[in-house]
Amino acid sequence: MTDSTGGLDPQTHATMAGMFDDLRRFVDRRIAELSAEVHATVQLVDYSETNLSGQLGRIHEQIAKLLAMPATATRNSGLELEAVVQATEAAANTIMEAAEAIGDWLREGRRDPESLEAVAARVNEIFEACTFQDITGQRIRRAIEQLQHVETMLTEMIPPDETVPPLPDGQQAPPPDLAQDDIDQLFA
Repeated sequence: MTDSTGGLDPQTHATMAGMFDDLRRFVDRRIAELSAEVHATVQLVDYSETNLSGQLGRIHEQIAKLLAMPATATRNSGLELEAVVQATEAAANTIMEAAEAIGDWLREGRRDPESLEAVAARVNEIFEACTFQDITGQRIRRAIEQLQHVETMLTEMIPPDETVPPLPDGQQAPPPDLAQDDIDQLFA
C-alpha cells in the first residue's frame, strides 16, 4: 500500500480518490436534497403565514365593523330597547291612573255630565296609551334587525364546520315569540 518513500502507491491512491469522489457526490446530493426540503418547508411556512395573516386581517376587519356599527347607526339596539322600556312604563302608568280614576267614579256613583266627560276623557287616555305598542313594536324591529346583522357578522367569523352545542340537561329551545298580529288580537 505504501511505497518506499512512505506515500501511498498509485493504485491505493486512485482507489481512495475514487472513494472520496463518491463520498463528495453523495454528500453534495444529500445537501441538495435537504436544501430542496428546507426550501419547500420555508415556502409552506410563508404560505401558511400569508394565509394566517389574511385570515387575521379579515377577522380584524369584521370586528372593527362590529365595533363601529353602533357609532354609524342612527340608533343602536340598546337605545331602542331602553326607549321601549320607557314607553311601556309610561303607558302602563297612564292606563293604571285612568283605570283608578274610573274606579273611583264608579264607587262614588256620580252621574253628572261633568263626571261623565271626565270618565270619557280617561277612557280616551287608556286608548291613546295603548298605541305605545305600535311605536315600541317598530323600535323592537329595528333593534332585532341590528342584532341580526351582528349575529350574521359573527356567524361569518365562525368556521362552517362548527356546530351549535346542545342545550344542557335536555332543555328545549324556548317557544317562538308572539307575532305582531297576535299582540294586536290581544288588544282587540
